[in-house]
Amino acid sequence: MVVSELVWDMDGTLLDSTQAVPAAFIAAVRDLGGPSLDATQVVDSYPRGTPEVILAHLLGRDLRPGEAECYYEALEGVSVRPYPGVQDALARLRALGRVVAVFTGASTRAAAMLLRSAGVLPDVLIGGDQVRRPKPAGDGLVLAAGRLSVTAAELAYIGDSPLDLRAAAAAGSLGAAAAWGHQFDPAEPAACTLASPGQAVTLLGR
Repeated sequence: MVVSELVWDMDGTLLDSTQAVPAAFIAAVRDLGGPSLDATQVVDSYPRGTPEVILAHLLGRDLRPGEAECYYEALEGVSVRPYPGVQDALARLRALGRVVAVFTGASTRAAAMLLRSAGVLPDVLIGGDQVRRPKPAGDGLVLAAGRLSVTAAELAYIGDSPLDLRAAAAAGSLGAAAAWGHQFDPAEPAACTLASPGQAVTLLGR
């Protein structure tokens, strides 16, 4: 199959949220009476899924009604930036008549807040709350393929973490490692490794 559409991970791929997202979790856990945490503990919990699941894990208990709002309140107004070259790459995609599609493990609500802060406005946004199984399952890419009217095999998924690349493999998509991201692991198998966001555009037609 030829790659006809690109799907991007968000944190660590499009956006440099290395400080903002862990800080929001740390603040929310503190405000809810939970333990003191550091950023590493938060990042290590990302594979668990949506912010609500992560927050419950960090607290060590189930969330009570309304408690997830503490995280979203901490996230509101944070300042995040796209990585260098991201905006140019997305502009090139649109100039080629392609859409900007994002699949992230974050909830759709959290993703929309962060993307808006960074000035990145996707055409298709799939959050972790829209799929039954989180990465490394390929559910999000299968859903993205349906919304883009292509097969999962026609997608390239650009992501920095091993979970992103495993999700691409599970869906039958091409997995492209974002070497600029903070969770990039050169030992993780990938169909290709990209040094910059602009190189992702060259995957089209591959």
